[in-house]
Amino acid sequence: MLDIKYIRENIEDVKNSTNAKNCKVNFDHILELDKNRREVINNVEKLKAKRNTLNSDISTLLKNKQDASELIANMKEISSNIKSLDLNLNEINTTLNTALLYIPNTIHDSVPLGDENSNIVVREWGSKPEFDFKIKDHKDLSEINKLVDFKRAVKMSGSGFPLYTDLGAKLERALINYMLDFHSENNYIELFPPFLVSENSPTTTGNLPKFKDDMYSIDSDTLYCIPTAEVPVTNIHANEVLNEKDFPIKYAAYSACFRREAGSYGKDTKGLLRLHQFNKVELVKFVKADQSYQELELLLADAEKVLQSLNLHYRIVLLASGDLSFSAAKCYDIEVWSPGENKYLEVSSCSNFESFQARRGKIKYRNLETNKLDYVHTINGSGLATPRLMVSLLETYQNSDSSINMPDVLSPYLNFDKIYVK
Repeated sequence: MLDIKYIRENIEDVKNSTNAKNCKVNFDHILELDKNRREVINNVEKLKAKRNTLNSDISTLLKNKQDASELIANMKEISSNIKSLDLNLNEINTTLNTALLYIPNTIHDSVPLGDENSNIVVREWGSKPEFDFKIKDHKDLSEINKLVDFKRAVKMSGSGFPLYTDLGAKLERALINYMLDFHSENNYIELFPPFLVSENSPTTTGNLPKFKDDMYSIDSDTLYCIPTAEVPVTNIHANEVLNEKDFPIKYAAYSACFRREAGSYGKDTKGLLRLHQFNKVELVKFVKADQSYQELELLLADAEKVLQSLNLHYRIVLLASGDLSFSAAKCYDIEVWSPGENKYLEVSSCSNFESFQARRGKIKYRNLETNKLDYVHTINGSGLATPRLMVSLLETYQNSDSSINMPDVLSPYLNFDKIYVK
């Protein structure tokens, strides 16, 4: 959430940033609400000062046994007016605060302007694998080796809910455990958060209220299925004052993720490419404001190292303003190469939200230099999401007979080094 004072004092910059994200916000309405709010507050303060004066005068008159009935009547009228204005102020604040929840975060100066065609490839790692045979895609490989049963999964839940089977289930579990151990060794504190959260949690991260249609909910309990572990983990320190000496605070968490994908019409949904339920290891950092962009680069590097250890070719893409998420000030996508699809697939988005989420969740720290409270900066990224990671791994390590080799780093987590047709 952006501070209303900041919006008021930097209105053109905020408008330009909002337009660059292709978001529509009625700033005239918001500024009018803010103006009315400040006018009401000013009137209330004047009336309260007048009431205090009258109260003192009434006390003096009564002390001297003089008639104070007229002043008492005036004070009652003023109190009634104050009560009426307070009710009006509450209504204005409610309307204003709701409107503020629909304003996206401002973009960082280093973010290129434009749509997804303006995204910048920052760097690549490794090389695209070469094959001397006609390769298969992950869906065919999964069906041949009985790794994912897409047809039976549809009977259970409909499309977009995969059923991993036998070695496919073991490989999925191995990838999750490997990534959790990998990040734990890099000083991330492992968490296993709840998959259902109250309304406050996705409001903190920016998923609510704007993207309610993308979330699965349990209306009878006012609970939401998390779209990512970012949601519960970011809220671990909601309404807290953190110790600057503890920064950076780093968490790694596995969770199942649930997304309706309400805006995915027309996108490729074959196999594991786009799912309503999938697994992911999430990285979340709480950092000091002036260190957040350095910490973003470090988090990005931590996520990259997973792909490097698996020897999978990938590239890093700096997202342009129109491709940036609602809450992010800056974001890098990690895109792994899919030989079967002959394209790059996003397996992680590493974002700096600056104080946007912290303001919503009231997450602060005491600055040791100024001794003042300030909002933390939050950073997160997938480390990594498993579906497209699985796609790339199966397609990259396939053999001409449709068997699939396993990367050496997964050996401690598997009791097999190759997947093959039995």
